[in-house]
Amino acid sequence: MTASSESPQPPARHALVVTTSDRVDNALAQRAREAAEGVGVPYVERHHKLPLKKLLTDTADALIVFESTAVSLVDAEGALRFSPGLAHLRVKQLDAGVPEDMLLRIAELREGERVLDCTLGLGADAQVAARLVGPSGHVTALEKSPALYLLVRHGLEGLPRHPASCAVEVVHADAAEHLRTLPDGAFDVVLFDPMFEKERKSSVAFETLRRHADYAPLTRETVEEAQRVARRAVVLKGSRYSRDFKKLGITPEPARPNATVLWAKLPGRGSSIRRA
Repeated sequence: MTASSESPQPPARHALVVTTSDRVDNALAQRAREAAEGVGVPYVERHHKLPLKKLLTDTADALIVFESTAVSLVDAEGALRFSPGLAHLRVKQLDAGVPEDMLLRIAELREGERVLDCTLGLGADAQVAARLVGPSGHVTALEKSPALYLLVRHGLEGLPRHPASCAVEVVHADAAEHLRTLPDGAFDVVLFDPMFEKERKSSVAFETLRRHADYAPLTRETVEEAQRVARRAVVLKGSRYSRDFKKLGITPEPARPNATVLWAKLPGRGSSIRRA
């Protein structure tokens, strides 16, 4: 009897896999499985003899790990457990009546408005926008990266709802494509905070964001689509150290000399209608 000349095929490797902590019950496993199916990535059943390190070595470049009270993004360079982050402090300032948040100052969001955040990231601006428009408002946030979408969508679902905020509806979508499907004036304000062209030293959380974010550049065509969709305004953020605004032909708002983040505001479709 001769041995087969064919060598065994290595197991398939994936960019992203969804799994659970090793303390798993049926409800948690079902939640993780449905999340994986929602973005078309594999789900791997977990037990205490299957460490995350082995999954990263043998199966995936990155993991979304569902725990009983949290969601984490894990890769070979570290782990990030979802938290409200700086959004919590920004909302506390708003609750205290301090009107200094730049999103409030530039976007001038109002109670009951509809906001589309085209670049969810870790969800800070979406959470602040939800507080500014209140329970009668609506915030939809788009995220193209499946890892960040899963982390933030399910992380937000696990947070207690602020009584003065609306829920944030998180959608897995490419902003440029999604905007083309929307009718004129579908939202009052559209927000963009794309990845900065020039990297600078930042927090561990933001470094994890960088490793898994979508880096497709914002185009003038997408900005114009956003202006069509926005009834009142399109608001953009960018780095002082990049050429993002210049490439788009956009002039940022005046800023302090030491400001590292610049903001810009463009009229939405509603502004054009009022001038007509």
